[in-house]
Parts: sequence; structure tokens; C-alpha cells
Amino acid sequence: MLQKSFITLAIAGLLSLAFLSFHNLDNICPVHGKIIDTKTSSAISFATISLYNKDSVLVENATSDVNGEYCLKNVANGTYKLVVTYIGYQKKTVAGITVAANTNKMVDVKLDAAQQKLQTLEVVTEQAPLIEADVATYKVVSRESYNMRGGRNNNMGYTWATPDGKKKEAEVFNTEEYSKINDNEFKDAKKNPLSTFSIDVDKASYSNVRRFITQGSLPPADAVRVEEMINYFPYQYPQPEGNEPFSINTEYTECPWNSRHNLIHIGLQGKQIKLDNMPANNLVFLIDVSGSMDEPDKLPLLKSSLHLLADQMRPEDKVAIVVYAGNAGLVLPSTSGSHKDRIIDALDKLEAGGSTAGGAGIELAYKTCKENFLPNGNNRVILATDGDFNVGVSSDGELTRLIEKKREDGIFLSVLGVGTGNYKDSKMMQLADKGNGNYNYLDNLLEAKKVLVKEMGGTLLTIAKDVKIQIEFNPAKVKAYRLVGYEKRLLNNEDFNDDKKDAGELGSGHTVTAMYEIIPAGSDEVVASIDPLKYQTPVATNTNFGNDVMTIKFRYKEPKESTSKLITKVLLDKKIPIESASENIRFSSAVAEFGMLLHDSKFKGDANYKSIMTMAKASKGKDDDGYRAEFIQLVEKAELLKK
Repeated sequence: MLQKSFITLAIAGLLSLAFLSFHNLDNICPVHGKIIDTKTSSAISFATISLYNKDSVLVENATSDVNGEYCLKNVANGTYKLVVTYIGYQKKTVAGITVAANTNKMVDVKLDAAQQKLQTLEVVTEQAPLIEADVATYKVVSRESYNMRGGRNNNMGYTWATPDGKKKEAEVFNTEEYSKINDNEFKDAKKNPLSTFSIDVDKASYSNVRRFITQGSLPPADAVRVEEMINYFPYQYPQPEGNEPFSINTEYTECPWNSRHNLIHIGLQGKQIKLDNMPANNLVFLIDVSGSMDEPDKLPLLKSSLHLLADQMRPEDKVAIVVYAGNAGLVLPSTSGSHKDRIIDALDKLEAGGSTAGGAGIELAYKTCKENFLPNGNNRVILATDGDFNVGVSSDGELTRLIEKKREDGIFLSVLGVGTGNYKDSKMMQLADKGNGNYNYLDNLLEAKKVLVKEMGGTLLTIAKDVKIQIEFNPAKVKAYRLVGYEKRLLNNEDFNDDKKDAGELGSGHTVTAMYEIIPAGSDEVVASIDPLKYQTPVATNTNFGNDVMTIKFRYKEPKESTSKLITKVLLDKKIPIESASENIRFSSAVAEFGMLLHDSKFKGDANYKSIMTMAKASKGKDDDGYRAEFIQLVEKAELLKK
């Protein structure tokens, strides 16, 4: 009876994430179990579980769910070994797992926390590093050999010999790179009535923040982009009607983190196109195989992730694989989706080593994509990397100019980021932006499934490009306004009508959510302003539009067009209490509040972890995939880390 109850609970936990759909672990999961922290006995979510046969060939990968449970379904009779990895823990191997007919194996695995001391990468240095410590092993290698192994890696250290023959080690400092974020300020609605920005459907910031918190630390402030936190979650907006590629949805309510302010919610819903109706794909996987990718959370995770995408390919789709390290090379010519075995075999053979000639790889990937161009299809390069380019074209300016030039050929660029320690977020965000594509960070295999399977249409198929939003606020209703997030997506007001100005892309089924924090007209709150102008006549507030809060204008282009179309919508003053507002605005405001807390925004007002969790739990709504439940757990973990 106890065993049956346990199995029932395990199934319920797995179903909560929509990770698997089954009714009996004995029949469906020949190998299953739970991943546990040795010291605390707590479940470890998102660990990677790999099953190998007796010839050390990978048979199947899985990821533990929020309860630490996993299931390996496609396992034939035989003897196997199980390898479990997770960032911050020591790798664990369980050998001698025998699977026979009508039997199953429950293999629970306990992971030990990784040692704090870093491993050693042997190099010759002329001067001792700043941090010293005795090490157990020592080996001198040439600088050339070191460079060929990919340069420095944050998960390793440097060693050298001192005059007395002792062996020394130095830690490598974290070299992750994030662009500085300066919060949008409140703008006076009389003197600055227009607000213009580009949409953003990137979601990398949320999964990257999750990675930090899951590993036991709060993220750097500049790693938190509030709009990407908000847009990580799907919202229940209606599908567009007629020929428009997206629907427009607005709400007006109270601001949860500042009782004196109001909140305006804008939601776009991209038209959902069924996979069967999608145009053919011409894809090039551009994969970083440099030395810095030789970590479990980098190249191995990417290979497993791209397996998932390859499995979705149809006979009319084509996939090529380009790799780059010291040099770039084509390891798989453009291959039909009907030959998945060839695609997966090419992925399985990839190994890391060498320095990172990113520019050369991008050139070859675009060349390959152009040679197989589909005039009526989706032509896209998918760059998968930790972003640590250090050979060839590598500066942000050079790379973005290269990408801008290539997009003119009708080939879009999407970016999949992985890894820790030397992760270059700022560079990858720019590349995806300039390449008319999406940017996602993969912190585990479930995130890869979300991006490359569940949201494949939005990831691969663009239905509207250069989507811009311009708001004109009515000063009779609004004293001042502030765009929440989107600091990296602001445009000049005159850019709105300039069809040459690049903006964001909207994919099939994508939702885009934006918020404005409003100081209502008549408030005695002081807003920063400029001195009265000498040569301009002040314009009186127009009272003919007394019930308008603002007018919203949208510009977008069809994917293959160069001339934009305009949509206009008016928001009337029909503010409702936050308790009566939709689940969309209540949950998204909880996420925004969390983002402002993590970023330590000066506009966070009364934001606190308790209010975030209360709002999120009350507005969780339909959560088949478990993303919102996971968010609530993440807030709870962050609160503990803050103490």
C-alpha cells in the first residue's frame, strides 16, 4: 500500500510539470527514481540524468522535476550505468543497472556538494597571481598549449612553480558580463507626452536568474531585466481576429508596490500557427565547441537540447551543423528532417577543445544557410554558445555590424546561451537583437524543452518584425509615467515612423507584456522637471479628450515586407481595483515586483517577498506546465538567500 501511494505521488509530481504523461511507473519507466542532496535530504530539481549502455553510448537523457524525480522511458533490456550531474554538486555514477523484461529499476541517487576549492588548469605564468593556495598536483604546460585548450575557464584555476619548488594555485575571478541597467525614470506627461520602445520577447534573464538562485546566490543586479522576467510566462490573451498578426489587450488598475500610483498593462498575443501549417525550416545549428564549452552545463546540455529540436523536424525541414573553435567547420551539410539519425549522430560526435573564433563560425553559418535558402520558408541560424569569443571578429561592434549586414539576406539569428563563470550575456543579447531573432538561456534540459519544443513556433517562426509601440499620455489624466523595464529597448520618438529603424520580432503564439507605472494627475508628488523654456509658448492641456488616459500606436512589418503598418488603440479611464483585475495583470505585476527587488530598483516602493508570494499564489490560475508554481518557489528561495 505504501509503495502504491509513493508511486501515485511521484506521478502527480511529474504531471504537475507536464514533463511526462503516464499512469504506471512500473510499465512506462524501466529506470526511475529521485535525486537527493546527501546532506539535507532535500530534492534536487533540474539535475541532468544520463543513461549509458555497456559500450558507454548515451541511451537517454532526462531532467529531474521540481520534486527531484526522473523517468527514463526508452530503455531496452540490458546493463547500464547512470550518470547524474548538477551545477554545484559532484558528478555521481551508478554502474551495473540491469533492466530485464517486465521489471523496473528504482534508482535514487544522492549527490554531494562540490568542493569549494577549484580544480587546476596548469599554465606557465611569469608572476604569481594575487590569490595563493597549496595544490595537490602540479604540471607545467606551454602557453600555446593552454591557449589551444580554450584559454582560461572560470571553473578552473592557474598553477605555477615558486622558487622554492612549491606548487601554487590561483582562483579565476567570475568574468560573466552584463550591460549596466539604469532604471527608467518618471517622465512629466506635459513636457514629455510620448514614450516609444521596441517589443522584447527574449526570456534569457529569467532562466539565468533562476540559475543563480537555484545555485544558492542572488543574481547580479544587471542580470535582472524586468521585461524578460515578465515575458517568460504565457498569459491568457485572446487570439487575434481578422488579418492582424496579434491582438492588443489593455488594463488599468492600482499599483501593488506603490498605493499612490496606478498601473497600465499592455498585452500582445501573436497568432498561433499550428506546426503542420508552418513553412519549411532551413536551419543551421552554429555550435561553440571551444575549450570553455567543456563543462556539463555547456556542450553536453546543448547537444541534448538540440536533440529535442531535431526530433521535431519534418521531412520538408533542413538542418545543417557548423561548429567553431580555433577554426570553423561544416560537420553536417544541409540534411532533410527525414534523416534525424544523421542529425543526431553528428550532434553526438561533437567534442569541445580550442579557442573561440566566433566571427568565422557566424560567417560560415550564414553562407551555409544562404546556399540552402528557402524563398517561402524560415531561414535561420541558431547560435549556441557561452558567448566567450576570443579569437577573430570578437568585439561587440564588429559582431553586431556583421549580423546587421547578414539579416538583409532574409536570414534571422536566434541565440541559445549556456554555462556559468564566463557567460557573456551582454554580447549574446546584442547579437539576437541585431539578427532579428530570440535570445534564450538554457539552465537545464526542461528549459530547452520549453524553448525548442513547447514554444518552437514562437522560437523559429516570425509573424511580425520591427514591432514598435508609441504611447501618447493625456496630461489631464496622467501627471507622470514610467515604463517598467525595457531599458535596453527604448527608441527615440522619431524612430517610430522610421521604417529603417530596427525593432523587436514577434513569433507565432508569442505573448508580449509591458507595464507603465502612472502618477495620476492632481497628485502632489514632486516629479523631476526642466526649467520653463524661453522660446516656446506653453501648450494648455486639451480637455476635449477628458476620458482618455492614453493613445497607443503600434507599428509592425510583415516578415518579408519593408513598409510598416499602423494600429491605434485608446485606453479610457476605467481603472479597477487590483483585487478585481485579471490574473494576467496580477501575476505579471508580482513578477515585475520580484524583478525590481532583485535589481534593487529605487522605484520598488513597498515591494517585499511576502506581498509577491501572496499576489502570485492568488493569481496562479491555470498552470499546466508548472512555471508559475516554480516561480513561487523561486521567490521563497530568494527570500531565504536575502536573510
